[in-house]
Amino acid sequence: MTAPLRRDAKLLATGFLASGTVHLVKPDVWEPLMPDWVPAHREVIIWSGVAEIACAAGLLFPPTRKVAGLASAALLAGVYVGNVKMAVDASKSKSLPLKAAAYGRLPLQFPMIRAALRAGRS
Repeated sequence: MTAPLRRDAKLLATGFLASGTVHLVKPDVWEPLMPDWVPAHREVIIWSGVAEIACAAGLLFPPTRKVAGLASAALLAGVYVGNVKMAVDASKSKSLPLKAAAYGRLPLQFPMIRAALRAGRS
């Protein structure tokens, strides 16, 4: 019998669904986070939104949860470079709220990765 989806994994799936939707509807929001060395920014943003929505759906269904958990963890690790870029860019700003948000995001990625891996084991 498959274990029910943990609360943290439900939150992760909800976050992926919301974020993935924004990737598709308003990709310009993510442009400033893209490192210069990443090619085809718009396409990467769109496809990462598709990946987030696919991971969210996969986490919700027991037959796909293991693969979705691993894919979610990989996706979160991959977008971490965007979060680092955001923090570096924010460090040049005089806005304390922007700096707090940018640097506050960095450690949050790790519990999200843990939630994805746990979901994959459930």
